[in-house]
Parts: sequence; structure tokens; C-alpha cells
Amino acid sequence: MLPGTEQHPHARAVLSAALPPTGSPSHAYLFHGPAGSGKAAVARAFASVLLAEGATDPANVAHRIESGVHPDLTWVKPSSSAGILVGDVDDAVVLAATRTPFESRRRVFVIERADELNDQAANRMLKTLEEPPPFAHLILLTNRGANVLPTIASRCQHVRFDAPSSAAIADRLGRHGIGGVVAQTCARLALGDVERALRLALGDGPALRADAEAMARGMIANRLATEPWQALLEQARAAGEVAAGDVRGRVEADLDLLPKKERKKAEREGEEQAKRASRRASSQALDQGLQLIGLWLRDVACVCDGAEEVVHHVDRLPALREDAAESDAHRLRSGVLLVDDTRISLALNPTEELALEGLAYRVARELTAG
Repeated sequence: MLPGTEQHPHARAVLSAALPPTGSPSHAYLFHGPAGSGKAAVARAFASVLLAEGATDPANVAHRIESGVHPDLTWVKPSSSAGILVGDVDDAVVLAATRTPFESRRRVFVIERADELNDQAANRMLKTLEEPPPFAHLILLTNRGANVLPTIASRCQHVRFDAPSSAAIADRLGRHGIGGVVAQTCARLALGDVERALRLALGDGPALRADAEAMARGMIANRLATEPWQALLEQARAAGEVAAGDVRGRVEADLDLLPKKERKKAEREGEEQAKRASRRASSQALDQGLQLIGLWLRDVACVCDGAEEVVHHVDRLPALREDAAESDAHRLRSGVLLVDDTRISLALNPTEELALEGLAYRVARELTAG
């Protein structure tokens, strides 16, 4: 059995039948399922089996794949808040797939967030997906299978990954020292995403939860004079700065290895990468905060309906009850829709502060109308 597929019967059936030496792996797979369901880990394990076939030291192959240094494994991630661009796949995948392997019998290309392939990048990859060399295998990963372009999805064998239960996620959190009602809450708020649960429970996660709750409660009570959205914007900016700093640190570490004439170019390209990483991290943090706001409104509506057993914020029941005492379930659900609309609109890059301020007053008006 391929490691990581124990809880995913469809993935286990499809991939087990493809394992060498008796199996015949497809040229392209689309791994789809919730974030944190283990797709990336299984992709790495699958690549390890494919690249280790015929190797004299399979353990060494597996170690280098785990370390990300095997020459026949290419791992592509979006480099921009605009998604996966032509430049992300042109040399790394399309051209590289035409070249024979360095040391293995195969080459494996893993593309994260395949739903973020823009039209140009997708078109550039079509021929590779339709007529790949026999030694090339592509594994596309996505948390949103319905958003993958049909031209891409139709050329891949689909592999489904199921979301873990909130109880299973809480158990995973327990291994990181997070237990009790906090683990239960973060597991429920993660909506099947183990990685998100960990982010909510550790580091800046508790602060993000608190800021999202403050904005949601401010909208419910129509107390917005303190501009509670500013704290979320500051969290997003901080996340962007951390991401940019990480990129700049990596670039700085590599500069000494380059000839002098190439350093200026590397610095310019590194700064562009840092800006893209900053924008992406900032957008993700802001979207996470908005999702938490929507979940708070949803939970208050559940309390209004007498369904406390299905709330996500199980560690904040007294506050939910307090908000429910002055709320209407129907209007709260309308507020959730307004939050979802804002999350979508932010993808079009409007001014974030104006978007959040506008959302706060629209929801407050909705909840206090009549």
C-alpha cells in the first residue's frame, strides 16, 4: 500500500494499481480533495516509488526526494497572487519534460494548486499533457477540483482524497500539544483542512481568531467606530512581510554562490519574487480572517435556531449566546453571504481596506434593519 492512502480508498485503489514493477502509471494525474487531506505527501510518496524503480539504492532516492533535491523530481508552486503563470511552467515543466531523466527511468512533475493555472499557462501545458514522452509523469494537486480548467482536468486521471473528520483533525492537533476544547474548535473551524487547523491553533492563529471575532461581533452589535477591520489588515500586512523576508533571505544566501555579473539580475528577480510572495501571503491571511467572520455569523445563527451542537466555535459558546440574544438567524445568514461576496471580490484586487470597511457597514445594516 502506498503510504498516506490508508484513509483514502479511491486514491489507494487507483495508485496501487499503477505501482511498478507490475503497474502501469498514467502520464498525468489530478489529485483533488480538501487542503490538508494528504495529497502532497502521497504525491511525494508516489514520485518516490516511480523514481526508485531500478535504482541500486532506493532508500537514498527516497531521502533525496523527501529533501527536495532529486534531479528528476520537479515541484512547482504558484509564484504570484495571480496564480500559476507561463513562466512558472515553461522551462520547469514543458521544456524539462522533453529532456531525458538525469538518473532515473522517469521524470516526475508535481504542480500544486492546479486550479490556479491561468489560461496562458494551461494552454502552454496542453501538448505536454496530451502527448508526453513515455518517461514523463505529471501530478497536479488541487483543493478545488471544480475550478480546474476542463481542458486540463480532462487530460488527467482523477484521484480523489477525502476530508478527515473533525475528530481526526483534533487528534492530529493533540500530537502537537493542542488539546481539549481548543483542539475541537480549531478542528471544526478548519473545515477538513489539517494545515489550517494547525495555523489556527499555533503562532498567529489565536490572534487572527480574536481579530475576526471582534469584527464579527462589532457588526452584530453595530459597534464599528473602532474600525475593527484594521486589526485584520495589520495581520495580513505582517504575514506579507514575513513571506517577503523569507524569500529575500533565500536569495541573499544564494548570492555568494553566483558570479558577480549575475548577482544584480538575481537581486532584481529575487525582489520581484518577494513582492509576489508578500501579496500572496497577505491575501491568504485576509481571506482566512474573512472566512472566520463568516463562520462566527453562521454559528450565531445556529445558536438562534437552537442547534448549539453544530457550532464550530465550541470554546466561545457564552459569547455566541450573547450575540444570538440580539440577532435574527435569517439576517445572520444574509450576512454570511455578504462575507462570501467580499471574499470573491478581493480576488479582483480592489482596495482591501475599503472592501472590509464596506463589508462591515453592509452587514451591520443588514443585521439591524427593520
